Amino acid sequence: MTDTVLDGIEARRVRTDRLEANVLERASGVLKPADPEPAVPRVTVAFIHGNVSSSLFWQPTMLRLPADIRALAIDLRGFGDSETLPVDATRGLRDYSDDVAAVLDALGVERVNLVGWSMGGGVVMQYLIDHPRKIASLTLMSPVSPYGFGGTAADGRMLTSDAAGTGAGGVNADFVARLAAGDRTDEAQTSPRTVYRNSYVAPGFVSELEDVWVESMLTTKIGDGNYPGNSVPTGNWPGFSPGGTGVLNTMAPQHCDVSGIVDVEPKPPVLWIRGLDDAIVSDASYFDLNYLGQLGVIPGWPGADIAPPQPMVTQTRNVLDAYRAAGGDYREVALQNCGHSPQLERPEDFDAALIAVLV
Repeated sequence: MTDTVLDGIEARRVRTDRLEANVLERASGVLKPADPEPAVPRVTVAFIHGNVSSSLFWQPTMLRLPADIRALAIDLRGFGDSETLPVDATRGLRDYSDDVAAVLDALGVERVNLVGWSMGGGVVMQYLIDHPRKIASLTLMSPVSPYGFGGTAADGRMLTSDAAGTGAGGVNADFVARLAAGDRTDEAQTSPRTVYRNSYVAPGFVSELEDVWVESMLTTKIGDGNYPGNSVPTGNWPGFSPGGTGVLNTMAPQHCDVSGIVDVEPKPPVLWIRGLDDAIVSDASYFDLNYLGQLGVIPGWPGADIAPPQPMVTQTRNVLDAYRAAGGDYREVALQNCGHSPQLERPEDFDAALIAVLV
């Protein structure tokens, strides 16, 4: 079995009134070569992972940060080593954001720089809506659109009343089976390792820690209450709509809308950092069934008038522009030759952008 916790990182269980969560923390006294002595932390950064992953993906970033930054990474429910509890998708991403709030309270963190990746970007936007005074800065790395994943027009309007084609029904069943079986091979396009290579990072990227990333993916708990969730049939193309439980349904557009960040007060600074070769979150996402229908991969696509691809990046930019117009501020960093994981693929650029926004 791969040793998944890196030297210099400590794992611990944190019990709250909501769940028992696994938290990684950069060990106290860990020094970079340029650091003369351990420093008293001046700020706290909490990293929130995305779908089919865990806190493990944040370890190299945590170790690289200056010694006066307290670095935490939290496993969401049903991922990593946190407690496996069902997810009420009708609350959108609030089960996760409420869990994060409970963990930070248990750790005595009163003010935090939050970093969210992919689905975790939606989690931290929900946290901002619910706890604006507790956030010093917000970093969105390759975030899910503020309007969820799939099934919406540029302005966030749902394309169908039942969000057809979004949520758990669109997942590849063989990928789910391979997750459940702990498949560590690269023998199929649907194996977690191959999905990581083809989707989490840009083509050609190689990491010496790939085995750790695969183990992280394999911590995903499978079931209707967790990943991927349940679905219900519909007469709208492609024949299914989201159910009310499980991971993927938390991002279905009738459940997920965090565009309300525009109205929060106070408004912390926001960093939006993404890769230009992102296969998962883009205006032409290979995980958007409407886009796959347009390409002819899924038969019966009813056309762009009825089922246009979701302009995910455009939606995020529109909401952040509105955030700025309402008195906030954000910075967008778009990286060439980078996919869905800037912290892995472009670590120096990611670190510099993150450190610049910390308060």
